Amino acid sequence: MSVATFDVTTEALQVTPAAADFLKRQLDRAGKPALRVSVKESGCTGYMYVMDEVDNGEPDDLALRLENGITVYVDPKSLPVLQGTRLEFEKEGVNRTIKFHNPNVTAACGCGESFSIN
Repeated sequence: MSVATFDVTTEALQVTPAAADFLKRQLDRAGKPALRVSVKESGCTGYMYVMDEVDNGEPDDLALRLENGITVYVDPKSLPVLQGTRLEFEKEGVNRTIKFHNPNVTAACGCGESFSIN
């Protein structure tokens, strides 16, 4: 029998460099130094992502400090749903947005606002 280990700070949530740059610009405009990521039960399929511009995270949050100086706080109760998720910056026509690429998602609603996991 072997024991699998992982580093929760690097495997909980990944942010690509392009996404980090986009988030920094958004946070600078809002006058906030950090982003808090969580999920909540919602929508027709179960969960939805929540991103809040914040000054500080909650006391139990996992803090990910990015190379560009911003901090991304992750709600510890959301870790089972977010584990392995990668945030990417994507251009869709004239729209610029952050997309969640979550390996745990098994289905999403048609409007893209909510998702389910196993």
